[in-house]
Amino acid sequence: MKIVDAFFEWQKATSDKKLAKMKEQGLCPDCRGKGYHATAANAYIYMPSFDYKCYSCDGTGSYSNWENPI
Repeated sequence: MKIVDAFFEWQKATSDKKLAKMKEQGLCPDCRGKGYHATAANAYIYMPSFDYKCYSCDGTGSYSNWENPI
């Protein structure tokens, strides 16, 4: 079970590192500061890509709005 524990520790460290980097830059960790989530278009069948508002930061892309939602 030590390998499973090591994996979860690595996953937590990676997540903490990403959050610290996003906080330093002032960007929402979910949308990376864009304010929206884009879907990928399908290469085999025509499907346009769509952009969806990031509900974590209310579309602002700001870390402060992500951290303290209204």
